[in-house]
Amino acid sequence: MIMVSACLAGLNCRYDGGNNGLEEIEKLVKEGKAVLVCPEQLGGMPTPRIPCEIVHGDGAEVLERKGKVINRNGEDMTIYFIKGAEETLKIAKLYGIRTAILKARSPSCGKKCIYDGTFSKKLKKGEGVTAALLKKHGILLLDEEDFREYME
Repeated sequence: MIMVSACLAGLNCRYDGGNNGLEEIEKLVKEGKAVLVCPEQLGGMPTPRIPCEIVHGDGAEVLERKGKVINRNGEDMTIYFIKGAEETLKIAKLYGIRTAILKARSPSCGKKCIYDGTFSKKLKKGEGVTAALLKKHGILLLDEEDFREYME
C-alpha cells in the first residue's frame, strides 16, 4: 500500500477547489493499492482556501517552530499545516506506509522544492510540512514528476 495526495487521484481538494488528477494514480486507487490523503483538509482547512506558502525556511523549520506558513492575506496558518502533517503520519502508520506520492511544490507535500513565500511563483529548495514529517519517519517520498520510474 502506498499513500498518495488526494488531488493526484482527481479529488477536488486543491486550494482552488480543483485537482491534479493523473490516470496512473487513479488506477492505483481503483486497484486498492493506494490510500488517499489531503494534509491541508486533515489539518482543518476548507476547500477552496486562500493559497499558502512557507516563509522563513521550509517544512522542517515549520515543524521545529522556526518557520511559518502564511496565506496570501498574511494570516498565519502554521497550526493547520502541522496538524495536517501529524494526521497524515497517523494514517501512514495505520496502513504501514513506506512510500508516498505527493504533490510537487505544495507547502504541505512538496518534496524537493516549494514556493518561496512571496506568492510570486518563485521556487526555493526545501520540503513541505507533511513531506518533511513523513521523510523524518523513513517514508520514501515521490511526486507526480518522478513516481513512474519507481513504479515500473
